[in-house]
Amino acid sequence: MTEPTALDRLIEALRCMPGIGRKSAQRIAYHLLQRDRQGGLRLATALGEAMDKVGHCNRCRTFSETDICPLCASNRRDRSLLCVVESPADVYAIEDAEYQGLYFVLMGHLSPLDGIGPEELGLERLSAILDEGEIKEVILATNTTVEGEATAHYIGEMVKKRQLRVTRIAHGVPMGGELEYVGSNTILHALAGRREF
Repeated sequence: MTEPTALDRLIEALRCMPGIGRKSAQRIAYHLLQRDRQGGLRLATALGEAMDKVGHCNRCRTFSETDICPLCASNRRDRSLLCVVESPADVYAIEDAEYQGLYFVLMGHLSPLDGIGPEELGLERLSAILDEGEIKEVILATNTTVEGEATAHYIGEMVKKRQLRVTRIAHGVPMGGELEYVGSNTILHALAGRREF
């Protein structure tokens, strides 16, 4: 068996990204080598720097280059609101909606079959934050998958034991959506989550 070439190793390395199979990895590698070597070098530098410098916030667990991320450190955030999300990508999505509270990032969801329980999600850390007494409302913003719903239920029970307000983000018909194109489960959630008009 011959030793893998630098090109082989590049293609194999690119396959670590979600949704990138062998053909896509090969296309990316060839593009970088043929048309954008400078871009490839910038990518390599940025990847190396991110892998070295980006860790997790000690409070909310999102990605951060400092022990406490800028969101947690800000004195302009509403410290009585805590939004629980599954991933750092969810933080950025909610930030786009101009939410002004704090976050707690689970880095996943409960999945006993995959060996992911409360410990892996940092729920002890979440409990400690809730026990500090500053949080008045916890907003559960986990995904609407079976695992996301189970995780929301588990955390909701944790929060209720502390007599804190717990809410769930609304799920349903998207703004601008037409009912005939929306699935029945989405309509069911929209009907169940209806509010006064």
